[in-house]
Amino acid sequence: LVCMDEYPVPKPKEISQKRMRTTRLQLAVSAALLASVDAFQPSRPGFDQRQGRSALSMSINANDLVPMKAGSTCALVTPFTPTGEIDTEALRGLLRFHVESETDGLCVLGTTGEASVMTMAERETVLKIVVEEVKGKIPILAGTGTIDPAHVKEMTLQAIDLGCDASLVVTPYYVKPPQRGLVKHMLSMADLGLPVVIYNVPGRSGSDMKPESIALCADHPNIIGVKEATGDVGRVEEIRNLTGDNLLLLSGDDGTDAEFVLKGGDGCISVTANVAPKQKHDLMMAALAGDTDEVERIGSPLRDLNGNLFCEANPIPVKWAMKRIGKIPTGYCRPPLDELDVEFQPVVEEALRTAGLI
Repeated sequence: LVCMDEYPVPKPKEISQKRMRTTRLQLAVSAALLASVDAFQPSRPGFDQRQGRSALSMSINANDLVPMKAGSTCALVTPFTPTGEIDTEALRGLLRFHVESETDGLCVLGTTGEASVMTMAERETVLKIVVEEVKGKIPILAGTGTIDPAHVKEMTLQAIDLGCDASLVVTPYYVKPPQRGLVKHMLSMADLGLPVVIYNVPGRSGSDMKPESIALCADHPNIIGVKEATGDVGRVEEIRNLTGDNLLLLSGDDGTDAEFVLKGGDGCISVTANVAPKQKHDLMMAALAGDTDEVERIGSPLRDLNGNLFCEANPIPVKWAMKRIGKIPTGYCRPPLDELDVEFQPVVEEALRTAGLI
């Protein structure tokens, strides 16, 4: 791998900077959407109306937030034992692996972390370990999204209390809210005080949060970024034109993340980074520096891996791959998922070999 000291690493975007108000919103943005924003002012969940304080401002975490930054954020798996319990020692090992590999951020308890089949007590176990191992070393982005806003609030408040640096909030899936409902949802969660990364993944959620709706959220001081998982790299320009540099734009698609950054994005939230964290970090640094030759050199061996880690539903293939390279003891996934089918194991193994990981 190339020594990235040869390249001028762009200064990470400090999320704590005061937001500039965008002047590029199109007049075509509907009045209904604008009205929905104003509708929050009288009553904000998690906000103390009399004192004007967010939940975060009253927590011990308030002065300890580590800003999210450009680069490679790993969508971390949750390792389980063969009987389905959280493997705490394996989790600690993975966290140390990412510190050593210069991973730029950790996204825990997201889709890849199988958060949808974990209890609040199990979430607490995971988050406490993550904070113990990497707080202050790597920004901690906790997945707190689901369908029910009350549960999103509950998980976000837990993340605040346990010391996370930001929350990843997916558009509520299955129920297909209108655009004004998505805006209202994101703004209300941002009012809790923890920095929010909006997660737009229409292929899983059934709802596509449009750039115009994202722009309506961009001036909230606690909305700091977007994980854009449509696979459409054209979204970078669309969102930038409406929001300027207000937001970190992070690709959620491993196959197109380098191109996403070369077009003006800031990095990725990556599944592949579970097995190739240093390569993903170096790839993002090269893309941020605009070095297309180095992007090709680093990225070419990862192409098959980026595709084949999705030969079955995520995180089934990546957990098998991590077991294969010796990073976790088992590829166990909780039901209704399962371990990787034997049909696909040679495909993933060959991709690992091409990437130089075995």
